[in-house]
Amino acid sequence: MFAFHWCSCILLCGTLFHRARAIEIDVNNVDSIKHAAWVFSHGVMDYYNGNQTGGTLGKFSWPYYWWEAGAAWGSMLDYWFYTGDTTYNQILTEAVLANVGPNHDFMPKSEVTTEGNDDQAFWGFTVMAAAERNFTNPSPDQPQWLELSETVFWSMAERWDNSACNGGLRWQIFQFNNGYDYKNTISNAGLFLMAARLARYTGNTTYIGWAEQTWDWVEQVGFLNTDFYYFYDGASSTDNCTDIKKYQWSYNAASFLAGSAYLYNFTQSELWGNRTQNILDGLHIFFDDNSGGVMFEVACERVQKCNTDQQSFKAYLSRFMGLTAILAPWTYDRIYAHLVNTTVNGITQSCTGGRDGVTCGTSWLVEGWDNTWGLGQEMSALETVQNLLVNQVPAPYTATTGGSSPGGNGGRRQTGYISTGIVSTGDRAGAGIVTSIVLLMMLGAAWWIIM
Repeated sequence: MFAFHWCSCILLCGTLFHRARAIEIDVNNVDSIKHAAWVFSHGVMDYYNGNQTGGTLGKFSWPYYWWEAGAAWGSMLDYWFYTGDTTYNQILTEAVLANVGPNHDFMPKSEVTTEGNDDQAFWGFTVMAAAERNFTNPSPDQPQWLELSETVFWSMAERWDNSACNGGLRWQIFQFNNGYDYKNTISNAGLFLMAARLARYTGNTTYIGWAEQTWDWVEQVGFLNTDFYYFYDGASSTDNCTDIKKYQWSYNAASFLAGSAYLYNFTQSELWGNRTQNILDGLHIFFDDNSGGVMFEVACERVQKCNTDQQSFKAYLSRFMGLTAILAPWTYDRIYAHLVNTTVNGITQSCTGGRDGVTCGTSWLVEGWDNTWGLGQEMSALETVQNLLVNQVPAPYTATTGGSSPGGNGGRRQTGYISTGIVSTGDRAGAGIVTSIVLLMMLGAAWWIIM
């Protein structure tokens, strides 16, 4: 069954088939919340065709990039954890394991030539959550959740680059990709959040050092404005990161919020507690007072310019706020209010589209459905609603509080860690091989055209 079996019809049929039977959500009733999450989980999976003929395991239908698939599986994993519904667990496991790559670092051959550091991080978030949620471990002959998380982290850490901007990760992994000269906040946020989560899960304080190093760099380079705790998009390394692009995306702030909460929970440090609070204060720009506190993507939503990727960003804001509410308990009331206000004033009146009458649009600020649809829109609704249940489930597990995922002795690359951030010879050689292959393909294509 093709993933757009009803979605494409919406554009053609418009309001002819539209039935505004908006989903009803009683935020004070657990069963009502779980039912709404069930509805939106089906909305997410409507876009998955990877286990069908002609599909690719783990990938969602066009136009959704590989990184968003990794993020979507994280949403579905949390759906299981919050609701207890195991319907999609086997599909989820197969999808994730199909994309680990030959080195168990989520650099599969089908994606590696176009993969960015941020892409890899979102798959890392999913397997880290699998370890923290005690999701069923893979069979012994398969890589394990914690092992995968560690390997992702160390493969990213080895790319720490001091050649420009005094450190930080680049957006892209390989030099031949557009964006290699850009250093962006989300790639470094990925490294920071993975470090924070691994520190808490394993108790290995080496990860804290990496988290501190990443935070310090983001602040010193100017991607974090500590007057308001606003996180900016990034800057080009060609001018030493002096011309900062000051777009504010919710997933940047959300990643640093959750990472700070993890570090506070592990260390009980006043520093990380204060940083958690400051970031939470800075999130006010993503909630609209005029609509009752509804969540929105400030850089693109009002002007209707959110692209396919950006339409999913509210999902990560909700997810990471939910984690923060449990890990830093004093934040719970404020975060819960954000989620409730968005659900009551936004989702219930906006997710009324499509032939099913419960399709969600991009903006929850407008009255009724805004006539858009997609994977990111369904993920955002799912994450917002299911995170109303954070106080109904245990906090993320650690290796000493019930986590059962076996690790890989710190990840396959830990012994190669170099604090100066110099990329290993193996990585250089790998990049060179990939570059050669791409060049040969281009030359071959040119020869074919000439002939």
